[in-house]
Amino acid sequence: MPDSSSRPLPERKRFLATLAGFSAVLMWALLALFTAASGDVPPFQLSAMCFAIGAAIGFAVTGARRKGHGARPEIPWQAYLVGIGGLFGYHFLYFTALRHAPAVEASLICYLWPMLIVTGSALMPGERLGWHHLVGVACGFLGTALIVTGGEGFSLKAEYAYGYAIAIAAAFTWSSYSLLSRRFAAVPTEIVAWFCLATAILSAIAHLALESTVWPRNATEWAAVAALGTLPVGAAFYVWDYGVKHGDIQVLGASSYAAPLFSTIILIAVGQGTATWTIALACLLITGGAAIAAKDLLLQREKRNAAV
Repeated sequence: MPDSSSRPLPERKRFLATLAGFSAVLMWALLALFTAASGDVPPFQLSAMCFAIGAAIGFAVTGARRKGHGARPEIPWQAYLVGIGGLFGYHFLYFTALRHAPAVEASLICYLWPMLIVTGSALMPGERLGWHHLVGVACGFLGTALIVTGGEGFSLKAEYAYGYAIAIAAAFTWSSYSLLSRRFAAVPTEIVAWFCLATAILSAIAHLALESTVWPRNATEWAAVAALGTLPVGAAFYVWDYGVKHGDIQVLGASSYAAPLFSTIILIAVGQGTATWTIALACLLITGGAAIAAKDLLLQREKRNAAV
C-alpha cells in the first residue's frame, strides 16, 4: 500500500494551487511593458499572434507529457464553451470598450472582475464569503483606481454609455469564466491550449474585419510579441486555470488587483513611469487588501506547520 503520509494535505494542495494562480497575476503585470515594446501592431492582430504562441507552447508541453500515457480523457463540450467564451469574449469586449470609451474609465470598469469573482464565489458549493474577503477586494479596487486615474479622479459621461456597458460585460465575462471553470475541476489544464487556439483564430477573424494589418518592424518588437505569447498571453492562462480550479478563488480574486500595481512598478523601474504618492498609497491598499483577503488561507497554513 502507498504511504498515505507522502500524499499532500488538502490545505497544502490548495495553498500551492493558489500560488500557481497568483503567478498569472505576476505575468499579467508584464502586459503593459511588452505591449508597448511590440510597436503599432493592432489589438486583435496582436491577440491572434500571442494566443497562437500560447497554444503552440501548450500543445508542445502536452504532447511531451502525454507521450506513452494513453489518450486524452473525454472533455465535456460545456468546458470548451466556457473556456473559449472566457478568453476570446473578454478580450473582444475589452478591446471594443476601449474603442468606445476613454481608456481610464473603460479600464477601471473592466477591473471590476476581481471583485465579481470574490462576491460571486459565495454562490459556489463549499465556499464561504467572509467580511475579510469583502474588505480585501474593496481595498484592492481602491488601490487600482488610484493607479489607473493617477489620483486625479474620473468622470462617467453619457456619450460613452455604450463603451461603459461593454466594459461591464467584459468584467462579467472574465469573472464568470473564472468561477465556472471551478465546475470543471476534473478537466485537465492542458485543455487551455485549445482555448488559446480558438481565441487566436477568432481574434484573427476580428482583426481582418476591423483592423489594418501592421507587422512588427524589428527584432525587438518581434521579441516583445514572443514574450507576450509565452508569458502573460500564454503560460498565465494555464496557471490561472489550475489556480481557480484547485486554489482559493477568493484570495486569487482579491490579489488580482496586484497586476496593475506590479505593472506600474515595472514601468517605473525601466524608466517609463514616475513614482508618486498615489503609487505608494495604492501599494499599501492592494497589498494590505490581499493580506486581509488571504487571512483564512494563511492561518490554516500556520496551524498546519505548527502541528507538524
